[in-house]
Amino acid sequence: MKVVYASRTGNVEALIGKLGITDALHIEDGTEKVSEDYILFTYTDGFGDVPYEVSDFLENNPSIKGVIASGDTGYGEAYCLAGDKISEDYHVPCLYKVENDGTDEDVEAIKELL
Repeated sequence: MKVVYASRTGNVEALIGKLGITDALHIEDGTEKVSEDYILFTYTDGFGDVPYEVSDFLENNPSIKGVIASGDTGYGEAYCLAGDKISEDYHVPCLYKVENDGTDEDVEAIKELL
């Protein structure tokens, strides 16, 4: 299954690298297209918001099968909230929540999921 990701500060991009995924599609402005089922990795913007480029991407690419969200526990209840919002809006599971670029344990758990 294809991996698609958005990364603003580099945390999600670093996580993709730790996972050893070399053919992931990087969402830059939301106009990108994917013609197969995919898992989305995204950061959480603001206070729990879905990044604008991710929203645009999702509107044009409905074949999402799951989401993995990155966030910062310092935001309290908004931690990884973008993953929950995407899960609800697109009726897909939020497969995993990771702080920043994840620990070694996070990386192993995500590898098992994929």
